[in-house]
Amino acid sequence: MLEIILGLMGGLGLFLYGMKLMSDALEKAAGAKMRSILEFFTKTPLRGILVGTVFTAVIQSSSAATVMTVSFVNSGLMNLYQAAGVIMGANIGTTVTSQLISFNLSAFAPVIVMAGIVMVMFCKKNKVQRVGEVLLGFGILFMGLNTMSASMSVLRESPRVVEIMGSLSNHFIALLVGIIVTAVLQSSSATVGIILLLAQQGLLDIRICLFIILGCNIGACVSALLAGLSGKRDAKRASLIHLLFNIIGTILMYLVFTLAMEPVVHFIGSISGMDPGREVANAHTLIKIVEVIALAPFIKQIVKLTGFFVRGEETRAGEEGFELQYIGKKSVFSPTTAVFDATREMERMGQMAIMNLERAMNALITLDENDIKEVYQVEKKIDFLNHAITNYLVKINQTSLPIDDKQSIAGLFHVVNDVERIGDHAENIADAAVSRLERKIEFSEQAKKELSGMLDKVIKITTYALDMFSHNNQEHMEEILELEDLVDEAERELQESHIQRLTRNECTASAGMMFSDIISGLERVSDHATNIAFSLMEEDPVEQQKEQRAQAAGR
Repeated sequence: MLEIILGLMGGLGLFLYGMKLMSDALEKAAGAKMRSILEFFTKTPLRGILVGTVFTAVIQSSSAATVMTVSFVNSGLMNLYQAAGVIMGANIGTTVTSQLISFNLSAFAPVIVMAGIVMVMFCKKNKVQRVGEVLLGFGILFMGLNTMSASMSVLRESPRVVEIMGSLSNHFIALLVGIIVTAVLQSSSATVGIILLLAQQGLLDIRICLFIILGCNIGACVSALLAGLSGKRDAKRASLIHLLFNIIGTILMYLVFTLAMEPVVHFIGSISGMDPGREVANAHTLIKIVEVIALAPFIKQIVKLTGFFVRGEETRAGEEGFELQYIGKKSVFSPTTAVFDATREMERMGQMAIMNLERAMNALITLDENDIKEVYQVEKKIDFLNHAITNYLVKINQTSLPIDDKQSIAGLFHVVNDVERIGDHAENIADAAVSRLERKIEFSEQAKKELSGMLDKVIKITTYALDMFSHNNQEHMEEILELEDLVDEAERELQESHIQRLTRNECTASAGMMFSDIISGLERVSDHATNIAFSLMEEDPVEQQKEQRAQAAGR
């Protein structure tokens, strides 16, 4: 008996490891692209259901898809109605795993594993290695199933085991078994896989399997609930949508099975060729489809119901105190959305820096002491965000990120530094304002006008750059390059004009030096903005432009 138990444990271990390896590899290979699809095609609940189904079928993990959706809600990318559709679709998509398991591919498992190992060990391209990891996980999964199946075939010979399994006739107990096992394994697919093997060995009747599968529905909500607990109000509500959908769906199907068990069993058997394994897989898929069809028209009501359990208005973190809004304690961590969340936080930091630059220049011109104090206070927040985001990037760089996201990490480190340097230049201008107050330095009206004109160009290029970085909006790419040239040219012209004012004795040396430093600082802000705009592009258009000019000059 000990040998049988060890065989079952070993097989289950291989199954779970294979599923995780396959899911993680698929998520890393397709995560960034699937994230974009998820963002674009979920404008309505119906589209959300379709996308959620396909997305979960691809990455083979409803938990990953649901946690990602909760993360999107937490980041403000998706509203609760859109999330509800994706979550419902994820419940259908997760049944693909049980469908694959029901087709006995164990005989091909060693070949699939070997192909995966060859691709992982001997291919240098990351994408090929990821495909190899998918195959390796797929093969290990079926080797685990084969090991469990062999152990269960021995159990079938034990009269005591057959008696115990046969005595499991209480529908409510079966439901609890499904909930507990799935909550422990953190995978409804794993639980359904075990049920499928038990049914194939004749140890479980399809009638009791149906109720265990219903329990799996609720047990599968644990991952999303844990993710939502660490998030903001809407993230909690999104995870609750998953739980409510499955609880209501389970109650509905429980009543159907209780009132019409024999017609249901007959229908499932007729479409499954009386194969016990196919019956379990098809039952799993049909249950999810029926639940979605029945509850999809009531998405608005389900979303409103979450408000009854999670009350209160959302607070805007980070506006008053030194807090993070998209990452940190109130965030939902998902490797697939980690870079996206960091980008949102960096966008927020960038907007702070732009506003602080404008505020600092206003303080310099008007000598408003409240503005000066506010500049220093906001600069402290920017420094806090700089350290917090940098630490977060270091942390996520050590996790299993999607390939495209992994490649962008270096660029993100540069962007954080560039934004922080823009904040420093705003502080430098505030320092100049303090100096003007203390030393009673006067600027001519012409100097003030020139500073304002250059600031307008710098704010414009920085705003375009932040938009291009945050949303990959390349609409203003050419304008950014043109503005960079204009700022460089303006800096040279203004330096010359201020020298002329000095020679004509129209301003003091102290005012002239301060003016020169501020103009140089604004030009450097423009450089940082250009770096931000093109930080995630493989080829730097600025360098390309320089090369083209050099070639043209050499002709």
